[in-house]
Amino acid sequence: MRPIIRALGGVATALALVTGTTSFATAETEPQGATGIDWQPCPELAEVECGTLRLPVDWANPSGEKFDLAVARRKATDPAKRVGIMVINPGGPGGSGVDFALGANGYFSQEVQERFDIIGFDPRGVARSAPVRCSREVLEKQPSMYPTSPQEFEALGAYNRELAADCREHTGPIYDHADTGAVIQDIDALRRALGEQKINYFGVSYGTLIGQQYAERYGRNIRAMVIDSNMDHSLGTWRFNETEAATAESSFEEFVKWCDRTESCALHGREVAKFWDNLLDRADRGEIVDPANPEYEVTADDIIGVAFSAFYGPRWAQLADFLVALDEGPATSSAFTAQVETLHNPFPAVFCQDWAIRVGSHREFSALVDRSRQLAPHMRGSSLGHRATAGCVGLPEKVNNPQHRLRIKDAPKILMTNALYDPATGYEWAVNAHRQSRDTTVLLTYEGWGHGVYRRSDCTRGATDDYLINLKTPRPGARCAAVEPPPQSVASLDLDVPTGPSPAIPGWLG
Repeated sequence: MRPIIRALGGVATALALVTGTTSFATAETEPQGATGIDWQPCPELAEVECGTLRLPVDWANPSGEKFDLAVARRKATDPAKRVGIMVINPGGPGGSGVDFALGANGYFSQEVQERFDIIGFDPRGVARSAPVRCSREVLEKQPSMYPTSPQEFEALGAYNRELAADCREHTGPIYDHADTGAVIQDIDALRRALGEQKINYFGVSYGTLIGQQYAERYGRNIRAMVIDSNMDHSLGTWRFNETEAATAESSFEEFVKWCDRTESCALHGREVAKFWDNLLDRADRGEIVDPANPEYEVTADDIIGVAFSAFYGPRWAQLADFLVALDEGPATSSAFTAQVETLHNPFPAVFCQDWAIRVGSHREFSALVDRSRQLAPHMRGSSLGHRATAGCVGLPEKVNNPQHRLRIKDAPKILMTNALYDPATGYEWAVNAHRQSRDTTVLLTYEGWGHGVYRRSDCTRGATDDYLINLKTPRPGARCAAVEPPPQSVASLDLDVPTGPSPAIPGWLG
């Protein structure tokens, strides 16, 4: 795989997804060997306990091959106030829930930490739980995600099939059972292993899909559930790409507005959109190189990927600094570092089993690209949505967990939260998912920017905590005012971009 530039830090937490059709058809079978967890101090942090839970690879065959689900537990800090367990998922697909638990004391409020045992797990196929692994040789052969002819489109499909076969060979049978429908059964097995009648759940981004579908199947086992930055699993291929493009473009427009009104923005007083378009055009002509690797010509897709990641924060000040430095050339730019390649590659394994998003011809693919660029002329569509769709080209049409409208019947009231300007999980997704589950969900709107709502303001954190602790839901239509992101310099960031469909794109992470 070609070198990828990285200029801005990513978000420290992640989120996940949920669902499955073949998995949903299985009986409610008690997991074999899931009677308990041998908790030991985590090697990374002794104050947190770690362990594994032995579970079936295929829930349709519970007596068959097993894998070890990695789990971490951060006990409630005030046992006298303990309410129960709170299972957390940072998303991705590909985010580590164990890592989320290790850092949960810096994420959740003290009030939440006092009352809940915080339980993080690495979903099957991720991190410590039988991770999806692929050979570097095949990963480095990836062709363009923008085929310009029927022949290149067929080559992309052939590559995706080759990569899937390679990953299956290096990963084992769990590669074909990494869908969210299996993940939610793992969560309920975890609940039983912990001896709990009900769980509390907190999931962000792709983790909201896990929450939504756990509520569909196991709603009676929920005390409280927060799903932050929501997926809409009812969308087909076209609407998925249209909504992803529109929300990416709206995030760019908000960046432009911020620069126009903020004197500290490095692009203040300039025509930001024109500057941006000119920079992309220069990249298209091969006029920009990576200062960390001058032999590598920076592409427009590279720059767009960096900006898309910045919108998660949003890290507008850093993005503006980066764009100016890039425009001025290698002599003045120190924003880039080389992105380390990885052999872990869970994103397509999960996404392409959870979504029946398939494009059958180059003609249809080109029409999708044209429509996305029409809706997002500056961002040229959504880098995340496009990569997710292109990564499934040529794979089998039948998937474990095809899209369907959200059907929650037996769950208590669930709190949904979403920002108006989220680059990855657009506000329209949250509104639509809430519309499908209006009797069982309440939507709290954050009138600001970025991916992930909980820590945005006293309002968002307070409403979420009040719900988790006291089961008090916000009134219907409740909103929290936007909080302007403080300006920061590029040099102040030292965070890694989380795993997504490509190293430059963080994926559905919170």
